[in-house]
Amino acid sequence: MDFDLSVVWDALPSLWKGTLVTIKITFWGLFGGALLGALAGVIRTYVPGWFSIDIIRQRPLSGILLPLVSMLAQGYILIVRGTPIVVQVMFIYFALPLMVDVRVDGMSAAIATLIINSGAYIAEIVRGALQSVPKGLFEAGQSMGLPFYKILFRIIGPIAFRRMIPALGNQCIISLKDSSLFIVIGVAELTRQGQEIMASNFRAVEIWGAVAVIYLILTGLIALILKTMERRMRIL
Repeated sequence: MDFDLSVVWDALPSLWKGTLVTIKITFWGLFGGALLGALAGVIRTYVPGWFSIDIIRQRPLSGILLPLVSMLAQGYILIVRGTPIVVQVMFIYFALPLMVDVRVDGMSAAIATLIINSGAYIAEIVRGALQSVPKGLFEAGQSMGLPFYKILFRIIGPIAFRRMIPALGNQCIISLKDSSLFIVIGVAELTRQGQEIMASNFRAVEIWGAVAVIYLILTGLIALILKTMERRMRIL
């Protein structure tokens, strides 16, 4: 079978539309996932669990509420990392509307799923990076009388962020590729557009080859951007 480049050229407008949808889903999914993951990661690192007897004795109310928050964060991470993303999006798109009687469109379901899914993995990345920072820096901030949020944002955070860049880059690429799974709910992202074009012209080699190249370009751009960030923020 000959490779016909004109087939790819004719399909480019539709593939470009699908690419824009993929970028939109990935961007907002990672943006929301980064916020959710950062919060869950900080909770997992600094909020005491049920076995922190000291805080229960010193502050009874906090000794109940804080471990509960920690347990919720752990449960969220455990459930999301333990279930496939396809199951998650099917639950949000099909099951959730039946539970709360609210219609969820495909795009919203896709973005919400990616936020929830990426947030769980980013939470563990954040936790690992925060725990890698020497405890002496945290204690130094406390000795200066700084509140927790200033220690986190001014001292611990910048160092931890540099260390988590490679892992975050990997998660960005994974989330970009995971967006192709939203084909199961009919979202018109890149893979869905490729499927529809191929179904009309039966040129699987050209269409899926073009889709693969577009994904390679997108993942390559992400890798290049994060590599540049890593180089500029390198810890000496």
